[in-house]
Amino acid sequence: MRLTPVYIICSPRPLVGKTLVARLLSEFLLLKNGAVASFDINLKEPSLLEYLPQITETAEVDDTFGKMALMDRVIVNDGVSKVIDLGFHAFDEFFKMSEEIGFMKEAARRGVVPVVLFVADTDRASARGHATLQQQIPAGALVTIDNEYVLRGELPPAFADGRVLHIAALPSFLKTYVDRLTFSFTEYLRNEKDSSTELHQWVRRNYLSFRELELSLILQKS
Repeated sequence: MRLTPVYIICSPRPLVGKTLVARLLSEFLLLKNGAVASFDINLKEPSLLEYLPQITETAEVDDTFGKMALMDRVIVNDGVSKVIDLGFHAFDEFFKMSEEIGFMKEAARRGVVPVVLFVADTDRASARGHATLQQQIPAGALVTIDNEYVLRGELPPAFADGRVLHIAALPSFLKTYVDRLTFSFTEYLRNEKDSSTELHQWVRRNYLSFRELELSLILQKS
């Protein structure tokens, strides 16, 4: 049976590196599969649409029409992986909707595999948001993102249960470099001949982490 992953990158907090993860994952899937459909649900720019306009469209969950338009796109088992960059402002509404319409069960019925990538932070809102997701999302479908640039230390114990995907912190000068709207992780890998550079290894390490995550989904559903 064909499986179509839907990756939902989220946090109830702003400025935790959520769009960075969405960019990395979108570029990885595009490189690996030749196609990806990404959705940008954000208030502020620069957002995923600004970085990857060729593969990204805006979406909204503020009203019924926007919610249904998004769900109609992501519930389709068409073999094209989906990436949702879910803005912090839409966190509660999105998962309330997901629970109300039985998104997880309907997705499973259709061969669509939702994966929630929760970007952790140290505040109470993050702890509450993560606890809410643990009640709604099957353990195998909830992945905590440990963004070292944000946490700057050990992952808080509340997030340690279950699967964790670690993203190492980049030095500030490299962070500024990759934050440019014209920067592409895949193009950098292709054009940088020196594979020993810190950025080259950082991108490859993250791409390999996504590959392992994708393989684990296939094994879970096989």
